[in-house]
Amino acid sequence: MTAEALAPAKVNLSLHVTGRRDDGYHLLDSIVVFADFGDRLRLTPGEALSLAVDGPFSDGVPTDDRNLVWRALEGAGWTGQVNLHKALPHGAGIGGGSSDAAIALRLLADQGGDIPDGLPLSLGADVPVCMHAGAARMQGIGERITPLNLPTLPALLVNPGVAVPTGAVFSGLESRENAPMPDHVPEFAGVEDCADWLLDQRNDLEPPAMHVAPEIERVLSDLRNTRNILMARMSGSGSTCVALYPTMKAAHFAAYVIGAERPDWWCVATQLS
Repeated sequence: MTAEALAPAKVNLSLHVTGRRDDGYHLLDSIVVFADFGDRLRLTPGEALSLAVDGPFSDGVPTDDRNLVWRALEGAGWTGQVNLHKALPHGAGIGGGSSDAAIALRLLADQGGDIPDGLPLSLGADVPVCMHAGAARMQGIGERITPLNLPTLPALLVNPGVAVPTGAVFSGLESRENAPMPDHVPEFAGVEDCADWLLDQRNDLEPPAMHVAPEIERVLSDLRNTRNILMARMSGSGSTCVALYPTMKAAHFAAYVIGAERPDWWCVATQLS
């Protein structure tokens, strides 16, 4: 039976790097939410695994075992035709590949498929939280997922069209032993309260990502100059930045302003949850 689903953009509202294991994996403490916008996946069972990619960001996406979706399905023992519509930019810090792989595995699980233990995490630190696909606190190397009850957050995602390699960003960290978030994430009355709390958190990868891609600093500066903004921060390892607003009307207005001034940037108003 053919199955189809949205693979939503993953957004890190905070990302604290709290340590590094002997095997090289970094320890993280992050608030993760998901947009109502993303890639789309369609799976049709068949005798052999094949992958076709289209969409505005399809150029350069591998269609063999270099693709995380391929590796996820192969690891789960599934065969058939995969159609992937790429609406999210590459190397953007919003989990495009990880979300694609995670949603492929969720589609299999929803149809009664067996997902081997450890397969999601073996594909990348973001895959387990992307399988959850809801507001969560992600800790450890990505294996500790705690669901959160956050308000729906009106937001604007902006990417300057620069892919940022994750390895280069982590290599540029000045410190790998940073303070985690508070033990308790409070209940928030609304988006304003949530944004105020998030302002006291951080993304430890912002400074090294800006060194790799100075355009990120320009994006954040432009966002912070928009009307009614509550907060702005880089997501993940870059280069997409996220801004929160009190209403979707304010987010759409900011998208119009940014889009008019920077027509070459990727700019999407969305709700995060």
